[in-house]
This record gives sequence, C-alpha cells and structure tokens, in this order.
Amino acid sequence: MIKLISILFLLTNIACTPVGLLGGASTTTMIVAEGERSLGAVVDDATIKLNLSALFLKSNANLFLNINTNVLEGRVLLTGIVDTQEIRINAIRSAWEVKGVKEVVNEIQVGDKTSLKEYANDLWINTQIKALSAKTIGLRSLSYNFETIKGKVYIAGLTSRVDQLESIIEITKTIKGVKEIINYVIVKE
Repeated sequence: MIKLISILFLLTNIACTPVGLLGGASTTTMIVAEGERSLGAVVDDATIKLNLSALFLKSNANLFLNINTNVLEGRVLLTGIVDTQEIRINAIRSAWEVKGVKEVVNEIQVGDKTSLKEYANDLWINTQIKALSAKTIGLRSLSYNFETIKGKVYIAGLTSRVDQLESIIEITKTIKGVKEIINYVIVKE
C-alpha cells in the first residue's frame, strides 16, 4: 500500500507540462494533503490530469507545452500563457471534456510569453515561497502548490488549518516581485 502511494506521489509530481525555458511557470503537483484525501480521490485526480494531458498533447496549439494543470477533488486549475483567445477557449473546452471534472478554473493568460528575466523572477519567487513555507509550517507546506506567472502567485491545495494558509499568504506578500496572490486552496472543516 505504501509503495502504491509512493508511486502515485511520484507520478503526480511530474509536471503536466514541461514548459520550456521561456514558458514562465513552474511544475504542478498533487499530493495527499495531511491525510485529508482518500487514495481513491488522489487516483481520480491523477486520472483526470493524465486524460487532460493526453488531450493537450493531441492539440495543434501546443497546449501541453503552454498550460499547467493542477487537479484537486475534480477541480482543474489551468495556468499559463497562450497566443490567442481561441487557444485559451480550446484549452477550457478540452478540460470540460475530461470525465470526472467538476469545475474548471481558468487562469490562462493571453499574450506574449515571458522573457528569460521574467521566468527567472517567477522561479525565484516560487523557490522563496516554498522555502519560507517549509520554514514556517514544516512538511505541511507540501499540502500546497505554488504557480507563479509574471509575478502573479497562484496557491492551490487542500487544508483544514486556516492558520497555516494565512501564514503562507502573509509570507508570500513579503517576497519581492509578487504582484498578486490568487488563493485556490480548499479549506476542509
């Protein structure tokens, strides 16, 4: 059983998109947060993520390369940068085609890809958030996923501890280069 959970953890830590050097976003992860998710829920989310990745790979618009996905309890968070509104709509439509999707949160931006400098800054912000979160709340920081695109930080995850989430948001506000924080964390009672 532990071996299966470890394999699922490793599989889900592989990014949905390899986002090239100029992609401007970090990898995505899914984990069993604080024991609040059943193995079945993790497998369902991993299945959604894999099916969505397959659809993105078939796309002529490089959706697999340009869009990051985060799946939690059937909610799909889409982030990234694409060239046109049509491509953005196509990605959203594809997400809704996947069996098991309950909600699609669209944070895909239309515009120019980030420059090398912006990419480096986003990577630095993510590294700072992860390090400061681990320092503040320890291993529980693994319950959260951070995506940074052009200084906009997206936080996703699952927690029953609002105080931890508030700590992470406060930490994130102190990091140079953070322009906005978007919170998609599900708080379980």
